[in-house]
Amino acid sequence: MSSPSQKQKPIAKQIIPFLDYCEVEKGLSNNTQKNYRQYLKLFVEWLKITGQPNLLPSQLTTKHVWDYRLYLARTYKAPASGAHLSKKSQNYYLIALRALLRFFADRDIDSLPSSKVKLAKQERSDHVSFLEMSDVEKILQIPDVRTPTGLRDRAILELLFSSGMRISELVSLDIDHMSILKDNDTNKTYELSITGKGGKVRTIFISPRAATWIRKYVATRKNDMYKPLFVNARSKTKEKRLSPRAIQLMISKAARLAGISKKVTPHTMRHTYATNLLSRGADLRSVQELLGHQNVATTQVYTHVTNKHLRDIHEKFHGHGDPRNDN
Repeated sequence: MSSPSQKQKPIAKQIIPFLDYCEVEKGLSNNTQKNYRQYLKLFVEWLKITGQPNLLPSQLTTKHVWDYRLYLARTYKAPASGAHLSKKSQNYYLIALRALLRFFADRDIDSLPSSKVKLAKQERSDHVSFLEMSDVEKILQIPDVRTPTGLRDRAILELLFSSGMRISELVSLDIDHMSILKDNDTNKTYELSITGKGGKVRTIFISPRAATWIRKYVATRKNDMYKPLFVNARSKTKEKRLSPRAIQLMISKAARLAGISKKVTPHTMRHTYATNLLSRGADLRSVQELLGHQNVATTQVYTHVTNKHLRDIHEKFHGHGDPRNDN
């Protein structure tokens, strides 16, 4: 329940309370909150551009939403690239606006229903980019493990492929989370509870090989007191936590040096983890749980692997005509 004074605040003044709500009541990750702040900042700027800086939630109409969609599609250009937003990127901004409207509804602040914010239609794509195991091994061999940075990068790559973690989950890991550091069993698969999207806790598994590389990397940090598991020694921040962008650049460079022509990202490693499990016979529900997907429909994008597996079985056992005609 909001106070009468909050209901009279312009939309621009509602962003901070909304972000507090995302953190405290919704339990959203810092990364999600950061994204919402960025996307809604543009909506507030658009209100100023159109001469409506003090627009109240109750004054927001479907025409405002439509005009904002036109602005995203035709006028606004991403500062980094100078290019118009893709439909997928436009939807990120619209999803943030939807979330703000749901906050208004939850606080009994009169405004449009979130359902009035329609997303841009995207071309359906079931293509998932993943790596062959031989390419994974090539990438793993790229970091120079004679150096602390090389050991760190090898540990990151091994952990991503071993666990299927999201990059946001990986960068949030702290040394205190890693019970494997207290154990030197080189044949043991370790379990680790992590907090994923939406504050949902799930279990991931760390292979003996990945655990070994993590131990080797941490052993190079005996003289520091930093909390994060993966740090950037050159960072000027107090915590020195390695950023998602730094990991993205490292993986992209490693793939390039390994002679892989396709674009490789941290999410490519996650896709590879999922497709490898399915191709070896894991069921879809188990992979859903391992990936932390709320809905199995999200995991079904990987069924291109199981479909191929079923086709191979059909060709092997039923692909040579009617078995009733065999002698």
